[in-house]
Amino acid sequence: MYGRRVVVTGMGLVTPIGNDLAGFWSQLIGGACGIDRITAFDSTPFETRIAGEVRNFDPTPAFPSAKEIRRTDRYSQFGIYAAWSALKDSGLDLSKENLDEIGVIIGSGIGGMQTTSEQHQVLLERGPKKLSPFMIPMLISNMASGLVSMFFNLRGPNFATCSACATANHAIGEAWRTLKMGDAVVMVAGGAEASLVPVGIGGFCAMRAMSTRNDDPQHASRPFDKDRDGFVMGEGAGVLVLEELEHAKKRGARIYCELAGYGNTADAYHLTAPSPGGEGAARSMKMALRSAGLNPGDIQYINAHGTSTPVGDVAETEAIKSVFGSHARHLAVSSTKGATGHMLGAAGAVETAVCVLALQHGVVPPTINLQTPDPDCDLDYVPNQARQMKVDAILNNSFGFGGHNATIAARRFVG
Repeated sequence: MYGRRVVVTGMGLVTPIGNDLAGFWSQLIGGACGIDRITAFDSTPFETRIAGEVRNFDPTPAFPSAKEIRRTDRYSQFGIYAAWSALKDSGLDLSKENLDEIGVIIGSGIGGMQTTSEQHQVLLERGPKKLSPFMIPMLISNMASGLVSMFFNLRGPNFATCSACATANHAIGEAWRTLKMGDAVVMVAGGAEASLVPVGIGGFCAMRAMSTRNDDPQHASRPFDKDRDGFVMGEGAGVLVLEELEHAKKRGARIYCELAGYGNTADAYHLTAPSPGGEGAARSMKMALRSAGLNPGDIQYINAHGTSTPVGDVAETEAIKSVFGSHARHLAVSSTKGATGHMLGAAGAVETAVCVLALQHGVVPPTINLQTPDPDCDLDYVPNQARQMKVDAILNNSFGFGGHNATIAARRFVG
C-alpha cells in the first residue's frame, strides 16, 4: 500500500484575482494584485481598511438549489464552488465510480465567521428565539467538507482539518496519506475561508498583525521587503482532486503532477510567533523531502508561506537556509500573498495549485511589491516578475498560529 503513487488530476479556485484556473494563472504571473479597500462593510473605524476580497462571485452553478445557497455560509460557498470546479476539471464521471472510494477533506481555519457575526447580532437585538435553526450547521468548520460529500454523494473518508493558516496543506497532506494507505482511490481536498467581517478584521487589528498601508492597498502586502508592516487578509478557497495513479491511468485522466510527500510538525513554542530560526518549519520541510524520497538539491522552487510579517518572513528564510544549505542560494522562492492577500485556511491549497501550475508551465510566479531588500531575507524571491525556468520538484509551505507547520512536496509526473 505504501508504494501507491498519488497524482493531481483536478483543481478549482476562488480567489481575489480570479475564480478559474486560466484567469487566475494569467493574473498571477502578470503581477496583478487583488487587494483593495474593503467593500463588504464600512471599515472606516478600523486600523486596517484593506483586504483581498472575492468579487463578483456566483455560487449558483455548484449548488442544487437557491435554497441550499441561503442555508450555507460564505466560506462553505467558496469551498463547494472550488470542489465543483476541481471535479469538473478532473474529468471524473461520478456515475461510473464507486463513490464509497471517493472522499473529501476540506478544512477551514475559522469556519462560518459571517454567520457567527450575523447571528450574534440577531441574539443581541431580537433575542434567542429569533436565531436561525441553520446557525450551527452554517458556522461549523466541517460543513464545506460535509456538503461536498452530500451534493456529490461521495461516501469515502470525510472530515475537516482546522489548523489556522496550515489548514489546507494539512487537508491535502492527510488526503495524500489516505490514498497511500489504500482507504480511497480519489480524494477531494483543500481549504476555504471567508473571515472578512468586522469582528475578523477587528480581531487581527487588535493583534497588530496586519498592514495599515491603507492609502496604498496594491502595495500593502510585500513579503520579504524591508518595509513590510504586516499581512493583508484575503478570502476564497482552493480544492484539488488527488487520485491514486493506477486509477487515474485506467480512466485516461489528464495528470498535472505527482503529489510526492508531506511534512507535518509543531513548534511547541508560542501562540502566534514562529520558533527561533524557523526550527519547526525546517523539520516540516525535511519531513516532506524524506517522505517524497527527494534530496534538497532536487527542489527548484518553493512557494513560501511568506505572509509579509516582520518576524515570520525572517524565520522562514532561516528555515530554508538550514534545510537546503548552499543549495538555498540556487532556489527560486516566492510568496504569492502579495497578489491574493493571506487567505488563512484556504492559502495552502491555492498555493499548492500555484506550484502545480509552475510544474506544468515551467514558470514561477513573482513576489510582487519586493522593492527594498531586507538584509535578513537574502534569498532569491523572484522579485516582481515571473520567471521561466525548469521546474521538476517543488515545496509548498504553510505555517499557522499555534505552531502548526505543514509542507507539501510535488514533482513533475513521469509515468
